Amino acid sequence: MNNSIGKLFLIPTTLGENEPLEVLPIKVKQTIERLDTFIVENEKTARRFIKKIAPEKSQPSLKIFHLNKFTDEAELPTFLYPCLNGFNVGLLSEAGCPGIADPGADIVKIAHEKSIKVVPLVGPSSILLALMASGMNGQRFAFNGYLPIDKGERKSEIKRLERLSFDQNQSQIFIETPYRNNKMLEDLTSILENNTNVCVACDITLTSEFIKTQTANQWKKNKVDLHKRPTIFIIHKN
Repeated sequence: MNNSIGKLFLIPTTLGENEPLEVLPIKVKQTIERLDTFIVENEKTARRFIKKIAPEKSQPSLKIFHLNKFTDEAELPTFLYPCLNGFNVGLLSEAGCPGIADPGADIVKIAHEKSIKVVPLVGPSSILLALMASGMNGQRFAFNGYLPIDKGERKSEIKRLERLSFDQNQSQIFIETPYRNNKMLEDLTSILENNTNVCVACDITLTSEFIKTQTANQWKKNKVDLHKRPTIFIIHKN
């Protein structure tokens, strides 16, 4: 232990079952090897990832804090007590980058409030990788998370995003629960105007990766099975 304030390291993970060092820099491995305290969404998958990227690391010595929908918000500041006592802490994403479409942002906010240095590490973000490969506007874009489940509300939101993409020249990015992906693509092709561009990017960085941009009308004729495959959707009306 030292008397200075520890740092909060934002640790990205893989987007699937590929080897960690295929998509993550060595700095991620080195950082995990030096840390003993982690804030994670799911302990089982977090430990599996830590073991895969740093197999020599002692698992019993790890201190794990759980950050998910069941976590009491009042508990969150306590996860950073080790930092205030001079120890570094790792915030580990379930997939991709912490704080991006991820509950870790709440911890990062508290770290700033407590003057704890936040150190983001490089890793894959499915949102940015999809945008890079989409051919859409990388200068003006917005991530909208999940669209409404209600049929009427979803239709209204899709039309709103389509208008926004045209009016602001802004690409609109969103996601869906994997088992509803096929229905999402069907909704997009039936609701969007025929010439609106739609990018479908799934299984990013995996051997089964599929990324394609074409018009809504073209998607009607070229089906793809997205069932239970992590997918990013991007639309842009020119």
